[in-house]
Amino acid sequence: MTIVGQDLSVVLESWHEKARCKGWDPEIFYPDRGVPSASAKAVCRECPVQPDCLDYAISRDERFGIWGGLSERERRKMYRERQRSSIRARAHFA
Repeated sequence: MTIVGQDLSVVLESWHEKARCKGWDPEIFYPDRGVPSASAKAVCRECPVQPDCLDYAISRDERFGIWGGLSERERRKMYRERQRSSIRARAHFA
């Protein structure tokens, strides 16, 4: 896939390469149910590409792990809130 003249893998690689989690054990970003995710979220809080990571996960409906500092449940909530805001905005301008 090409995005504005760039191959998608190049676009993804560019933010992935800058991610603070690069090189960390992936296990901390995929905790078992009931296991605290504070250590993964702490890594994300200091990450320069946290918004890109979060957008990536939301746009692809990523259902597992900590992405952009949020759990799957937190991302679902954010997605629903965005949807409601979008619907309200469309209704207001209709």
